[in-house]
Amino acid sequence: MVNTLTTPESQTLKPGVKAPVQETLLTPRFYTTDFDAVANIDISAHEAEIRAIVDELRADYNRHHFVRDEEFKQNWDHITGEKRRAFIDFLERSCTSEFSGFLLFKELSRHIKDRNPLLAEAFNYMARDEARHAGFLNKSMADLNLSLDLNYLTKNRTYTFFPAEWVIYTVYLSEKIGYWRYILVHQHIQEHPEYQFYPLFRKFESWCQDENRHGDFFKAVLRCLETSRSASTQPKLWKTWKAKLWVRFFLLTVFATHTMTVFERATFYESIGIHPRKYNNRVIQETNNTSARAFPIILNTNHPEFFWRLEQCSENNLKLSAINSSEWPNFVKFFQRIPPAIAIFWNMLKLYLIKPIDTEATRGTVL
Repeated sequence: MVNTLTTPESQTLKPGVKAPVQETLLTPRFYTTDFDAVANIDISAHEAEIRAIVDELRADYNRHHFVRDEEFKQNWDHITGEKRRAFIDFLERSCTSEFSGFLLFKELSRHIKDRNPLLAEAFNYMARDEARHAGFLNKSMADLNLSLDLNYLTKNRTYTFFPAEWVIYTVYLSEKIGYWRYILVHQHIQEHPEYQFYPLFRKFESWCQDENRHGDFFKAVLRCLETSRSASTQPKLWKTWKAKLWVRFFLLTVFATHTMTVFERATFYESIGIHPRKYNNRVIQETNNTSARAFPIILNTNHPEFFWRLEQCSENNLKLSAINSSEWPNFVKFFQRIPPAIAIFWNMLKLYLIKPIDTEATRGTVL
């Protein structure tokens, strides 16, 4: 049995328009970056690979896949209660994440088009894909009589600045973990069609193809950084000891965030017949293995404490959420938050100190 939270009732800005969920460490964030640093990336060593990926993006193989066919055109009021609230929450978080990617990629394309036109073209196509995903998800929410005001989100969400190298790390991981999240749900629904209570799940195969292609693009950019001998403006992301520490940090952060999110919203996964713990572990293991193609190290997910400590982080995150939603005075909440916050920090530190796996020695064998 996985501990979880009851999904709160949706709040609205006006009839039919959902108020965005309160921003927390687990809600999808909006990012900006150092556009000059991205423009200065030397892609010459892997230009052929990047051009091949851009050709695939330009071909837009999925342009006819995201079509709202007749199956969508019905009344969905029979989806009720916690199942409906959990599904709306899933749609909102997914839509916000895709829209965040659209905004970042569009700005990257606009700022670097005169100095690095090939990268700019790739970012423009990826922005197209992310916008398509966000729009499709928002229309699905509208089937449940709610939708997001994406213009409102653009103007009112907090934008977090990440250096260019951080963006490359995190977006690569975001796209690859997104691929595994979608493909595993798709495979499950294919095997158990009785759980397909809404036709969106049929689109997840096309969805994960886009995520995978985007991830491959960022892997190629990482390879450019590995082999570059350009000036000091080139970000250094590969074989230095600092780079390896950052890789561990971002892998762990992404996996911890995924665990907390899945366990916090376990009701949704249970509604489609997926065991949250097994699903979370499989997504993390597959993403970690995939990351061996791009990073000099990956985490040791087979360590006996690895998933146990991730779940301890999740359990303490649920305690923090319960405290935050309680009616205790703020000064009482402050002191109540200290033990679970310390527990999360301690378990994350212990996870970080687990010896990672050197992928350079196994690069030809890891799939």
